[in-house]
Amino acid sequence: MNRRSFLATATAMAFAGSLGASISAFAQSNPSRPIRMIVPLAPGGATDPYARLISDQMMKTLGRVIIVEHKPGGNGNIGSQFVVNAPADGELILVATQSITEINPSAFRDPKWTLNDFIPLIRGVTAPLVLVTHPSVPAKTLTELVAWIKKNPGKLSYSSFSAGTPSHFFGFQLNQRFDLDLVHVPSRGAGAQVTDLMAGHVLFGFTQMQAALPLIADGKLNAIAVTSAARSRFLPNVPTFAELDHPEFTATIWFGLMVRAGTPPAVLTSLLNAAKAANADPGVKAKLEAQGFDMSGQTGPEFAADIKAQAERWARLVKAAGFKAD
Repeated sequence: MNRRSFLATATAMAFAGSLGASISAFAQSNPSRPIRMIVPLAPGGATDPYARLISDQMMKTLGRVIIVEHKPGGNGNIGSQFVVNAPADGELILVATQSITEINPSAFRDPKWTLNDFIPLIRGVTAPLVLVTHPSVPAKTLTELVAWIKKNPGKLSYSSFSAGTPSHFFGFQLNQRFDLDLVHVPSRGAGAQVTDLMAGHVLFGFTQMQAALPLIADGKLNAIAVTSAARSRFLPNVPTFAELDHPEFTATIWFGLMVRAGTPPAVLTSLLNAAKAANADPGVKAKLEAQGFDMSGQTGPEFAADIKAQAERWARLVKAAGFKAD
């Protein structure tokens, strides 16, 4: 991945945002043809409410119909490649995630796209992961959990919501950092993971905040620590890993929007302004925050630079884990 090229496209996008191009120009270019917002993951996941809320609000600004369309497969690579192979005209918007942009380029042998193929529009929402345990686990703190695992060598597994995701590699890092003897058991999504954890099929793992919060509130899962830099307002009594002197476990997942590199500046301006307005809308914000998300709104070169830095960080973990997906 070429850092200069990726950041240059983001800088061009930021410049385009200052041109003051009219939203109506893009709205009237193909008024009868809908814009398609591509979600490269299966329906029913946490990306769904984000995509639908943001697209509904962007329609009001753009004056264009936006259809949310799922193209799952390959941990998001199928949908990403679909956007890359389409014309760079702004008619397709990719719902991007932290896993797709920061992990897939190093985790897959040939994802058939690179970050240089996209221009990042906006990081919409963020959320930490939370390390949870089944109530039967006799540990309430990270220290107690590590001690309990060490008393059961070769007998325990850690859960992730899918192979090749942050929950997978944080579990691997837990294994390495504390010299444990754990086996990785991936699930088929965040919902399936918390179901497996709640049933006791696997006893602990890093989960998505949105999927775990209701079960933590009901006492069906116990929260050990969160991966955010500061305590989550949704779990104010749960410490961060940084507080526990393990800042290497600090990271958040995020959802945002990207478009094909080469999209005309005036179109970028229209899409960016609509995305920013949607992200700032009080109704959208209230609904997303109610689901356990924090609003971001980061755009332009800063957004692109952070993706690049985090991609390099995850690449080191992917290599250390010896993980490669086909």
